[in-house]
Amino acid sequence: MRTARLHARALLLDMDGTLVDSDAVVHRVWTAWAAEHGVDPADLLPVVHGRQAWATMAALLPDRPMELNLADSRALLARETADLDGVVPVPGAAAFLAAVRAAGVPQALVTSADLPLATARMNAAGLPLPPVRITAESVSASKPDPEGFLKGAAELGVDAADCVVLEDSGAGIAAGRAAGMRVLGIGPRAVEHRPTACAATLERVRVEPAADGGVLLVVDES
Repeated sequence: MRTARLHARALLLDMDGTLVDSDAVVHRVWTAWAAEHGVDPADLLPVVHGRQAWATMAALLPDRPMELNLADSRALLARETADLDGVVPVPGAAAFLAAVRAAGVPQALVTSADLPLATARMNAAGLPLPPVRITAESVSASKPDPEGFLKGAAELGVDAADCVVLEDSGAGIAAGRAAGMRVLGIGPRAVEHRPTACAATLERVRVEPAADGGVLLVVDES
């Protein structure tokens, strides 16, 4: 058994794939969009997770006018917000968030979803929203740009080097690294992107209060 230990003064938490399993609805909605626009659904998987919808569209259809991507993005977000069938917590998410709250460590949600979508999915999964939320409306650039994580750290008043990011996607892991933060990968998508440490689910992450007021994440990587 391999065990990693990450000390942090603040945690920056992605949502989809990290706290909430929304793969079923993401695949439903995006497969329908791909069919409408002549995109091979197989091309979706490498780029759809972790990015804002318009950024995914721009990657898949690079010659398409951005105003069309932005309009489609708004429509797609509305579909995703209305479709909550199969949205469930990642195993261990509720216990992990409870342990983080009990430890008193500052935390922020940093997601490519907008606030209505983030609220709908966290509620559907039965999970509490962290007090600080950096959503699509909060930033000008999508992951893998580090803006969201840097803004989350700034709002929590914690240096980037003292933060640990929890992420599942390649775009999110790249964004955390670009922000100068350590990254704990959650789930199978994270492994190939070589985060600082990786856990199959949040059931494999133990939260221990640290003497300096921070928190120690003890990660079973086996």
